[in-house]
Amino acid sequence: MNPKRCAACKYLRRRCPKDCIFSPYFPPNDPAKFACIHRIYGAGNVSKMLQQLPDQTRAEAAESLCFEAKCRVDDPVYGCVGIIHLLQTQIEQTQNQLAKTQAEIAVAQTKLSQTHNSDFM
Repeated sequence: MNPKRCAACKYLRRRCPKDCIFSPYFPPNDPAKFACIHRIYGAGNVSKMLQQLPDQTRAEAAESLCFEAKCRVDDPVYGCVGIIHLLQTQIEQTQNQLAKTQAEIAVAQTKLSQTHNSDFM
């Protein structure tokens, strides 16, 4: 057993070649990361996806795949779309609250300016 095998090769129970597509993105100290991705996408599909990308974008793609796979495991129906929807709802609620507060401030300022104007007359 080679202690330098990446998490993917450990999970797949195979030797880790020097040019392993997975080793830069799935270190041996985080086996759950690859296990989740393998469960959702499959090792062959992930390998094909990573090989089709330029080297400089592969790390980001691996992180994105990991996040999306974890979301899909947590919420099999909606996955990361459920989180996006929740965040959009929170943004809308916050914007509505902000608009309401700004309107209340405008009303209070108007009343204050009317009070000051009546005091001077």
